[in-house]
Amino acid sequence: MRISSKYDANLVEDKWYDYWMKHNYFHSEVDQRVPYTIVIPPPNVTGVLHMGHMLNNTIQDVLIRRARLMGKNACWVPGIDHASIATEAKVVAKLKEEGIDKNVLSREEFLEHAWEWKRKYGGIILEQLKKLGASCDWERTKFTMDPEMSEAVIQVFVALYNKGLIYRGYRMVNWDPEAKTTLSDEEVEYVEKQGKLYYVSYQIEDSNETLTIATTRPETILGDTAICIHPTDERHEHLKGKRVVVPICNRSIPVIEDEYVDVEFGTGCLKVTPAHDENDKILGDKHNLEVIDIFNNDATLNSYGMHYEGKDRFVVRKEIVRELEGKGHIVKIEHHTNRVGISERTKAIIEPRLSDQWFLKMEELAKPALDAVLTTGDVKLFPKKFENTYRHWMENIRDWNISRQLWWGQQIPAYYYGDGKDDFVVAENQEKALELAREASLNPGLQMQDLKQDADVLDTWFSSWLWPISVFDGIRNPENKEINYYYPTNDLVTGPDILFFWVARMIIAGYAFKDTRPFNNVYLTGLVRDKQRRKMSKQLGNSPDALKLIRDYGADGVRVGLLLSAAAGNDLMFDEALCQQGKGLANKVWSAFYLTTLWETSESVEQPKSAAIAIKWYESKFYKTLEDIEHHFSKYRLSDALMAIYKLIFDDFCGFFLELVKPPYQHPINLHTYHKVIELFEDNLKILHPFMPFLTEEIWQSIKERRPEEALIIASYPQQGSYDLNLMSDFDFATEVISGLRTVRKERNIAFKDPIEVFIMSNEGITGDFNTVIQKLTNSSAITEVTEKVSGASFRVKSNEYFVPLSLDHVNVKVEVEKLTKELTRAEGFLAGIQKKLSNERFVNNAPEKVIALELKKESDTLAKIETIRSSLKRLR
Repeated sequence: MRISSKYDANLVEDKWYDYWMKHNYFHSEVDQRVPYTIVIPPPNVTGVLHMGHMLNNTIQDVLIRRARLMGKNACWVPGIDHASIATEAKVVAKLKEEGIDKNVLSREEFLEHAWEWKRKYGGIILEQLKKLGASCDWERTKFTMDPEMSEAVIQVFVALYNKGLIYRGYRMVNWDPEAKTTLSDEEVEYVEKQGKLYYVSYQIEDSNETLTIATTRPETILGDTAICIHPTDERHEHLKGKRVVVPICNRSIPVIEDEYVDVEFGTGCLKVTPAHDENDKILGDKHNLEVIDIFNNDATLNSYGMHYEGKDRFVVRKEIVRELEGKGHIVKIEHHTNRVGISERTKAIIEPRLSDQWFLKMEELAKPALDAVLTTGDVKLFPKKFENTYRHWMENIRDWNISRQLWWGQQIPAYYYGDGKDDFVVAENQEKALELAREASLNPGLQMQDLKQDADVLDTWFSSWLWPISVFDGIRNPENKEINYYYPTNDLVTGPDILFFWVARMIIAGYAFKDTRPFNNVYLTGLVRDKQRRKMSKQLGNSPDALKLIRDYGADGVRVGLLLSAAAGNDLMFDEALCQQGKGLANKVWSAFYLTTLWETSESVEQPKSAAIAIKWYESKFYKTLEDIEHHFSKYRLSDALMAIYKLIFDDFCGFFLELVKPPYQHPINLHTYHKVIELFEDNLKILHPFMPFLTEEIWQSIKERRPEEALIIASYPQQGSYDLNLMSDFDFATEVISGLRTVRKERNIAFKDPIEVFIMSNEGITGDFNTVIQKLTNSSAITEVTEKVSGASFRVKSNEYFVPLSLDHVNVKVEVEKLTKELTRAEGFLAGIQKKLSNERFVNNAPEKVIALELKKESDTLAKIETIRSSLKRLR
């Protein structure tokens, strides 16, 4: 096979992905092996690949490929989430472009459009993940609205309802007027916004006096049904028992008393609008106040808005202030910073709204999930710091509003059979519902057409909280062989922003429906930010095109670039230069492989001593690094694991090992040495494969012809072997000498092809065998031990002094004297600092013996260095 000297990722990646798919390496079936299972955090059906997906799925692929190499039955389940709010918005926008108003369609007609949209666009992100190298079991791909997945969701709803945990209640909810649906508390983000505080006067009934209230939302005065004062506030003693007139609508409302009022805020008089503020609703219930809802579902005003009917709330705010000013009701206006809730999905400002909704009681359900993380440790969070966030959320959990006013999603299985609010039954299908409705209504003649199913759908998270169970059909068939084999799963990789939305709820569901945890470990990645620490977003234009990055740097280069900057749980400062670094590693490894293809082998050529030492050293270095890698993986420090591999291959294998074993120009390499080089190269490929799958498979398959069952993707991961720390230490010493000799060559402009002679005054050393290593890598003709200094360039490594004889014809004496004089000044300054410290009695008396010994060693080494420099200067002068 002809091997190119250059590596081209674009020619390789599709080839090997197709090969892996053809041979079904990603697929998993129940067998006798130990399972290793990951379920993908299902991206939204509306999604396209961005940097967060790239990081998250690269990490998952590293874990799954490593498990596969370690002989485990690796199963990575992919899928997509139906994303009710986001998808419905996309479909509505598409219909609008086509001149179709959603409101003129029936539910069935709208869902036909939605499914058509899903079929056309829904699988894009999964196809893009393949370009990254994601080795998911694509045969297991799930969609949260697949029939069997929806059936599981409905089954869970019915079971929880029958246990009394799901109920219907008229509550103040978070209303998204853009999506026209409720949101759970967790789907609301809070932001600081600059607004205004309006002081508005109300006429006291049957009096010329007024009172003043302060509000940030003057448009809601049309829904006021009381003014509240603190019972002990002497300023308003005269208002007790009075009534006031609401401006514009001229409604007469009572003055009530309650300790809830903050006497320090505003004027101490609080307008009470029970329909549009949660705290006002509590006051309204307590004092039996009328509830007047002034908003439509899109936050325009309804008929209670009088002449503002049909106008948007923020338009009305400006107009009503002008009207109030015109009527003399505005006392003053102040600038005011307000904390405002916005929709996590649409970014619309949330409107508190009273509505009939479905809720799930969470307090009892949450307890096992809280204990699993914080008490028993059955579920471990990495990094551990997120346990405090988890504790806060779980200890302050509220009932979950699980209904959404949408059509795209699982329709709530509640069936109404009468006119009363409580005339409904909950059942898994219409047939069962009819049977229950006949019993509940005492009407055996009730027909199917008499039933009306609740129009709302379930919150998207109500399906995805079952994900680790439902992908293995563990709800509908709780004892099937797959759920019993693959569940609990091993690792979950996700972002901390959905720690409560999804992770905590999956843990809750695991204990509620399987009586055990859904996964063992949760690895929480950081957010991907740019070099200026800004979160990447389309709005800022700082998010690179993920697929373009892959085209420019190769999937392996991008994977390495992402992981090199992704410390566990910390935000990732993404820099495209890191992808270039990843591409550089690919080129370095390929060049190393290409070098080995140029060698001729011979059994008759004797193995050089330097090659024998290099092999022993690299084996030790490899096994020590393998141990370090395992430790990093156990802590989910994938960045550190990759960096250990990077240094091993880039610095040790390519920088030293190959240079030591390669034969002289146009000479063959010893056959045993060659086989050992290839064996070690293959071990390198195995540990690098999870991070750089395409490059490593290409080299693996190019080393020799392989059968499908010999592919790298299913090879055996290297087993831990012993290592010699003394040997590694000696080699490190030798590399310092090599570095010193290379510096001499560079500074004296001595070409590498010209041999140099080296002399050593040795007080501390390594075995003489290592001289062959030094000679090989520095082109030294001989290394001779002497007892006296030798004229020429010199340097020290620990207590050893090395000399390279030089001809003055090749030395610029003036430049050399200047350089050595500067070095002498620095050394003397350093020595003075050490000696000052050692002459300090307090330091000497209080410092540990090890510290004193270290300072004395520094003094000794510096004195020796100064002596060497002075000798060199003396020779030059």
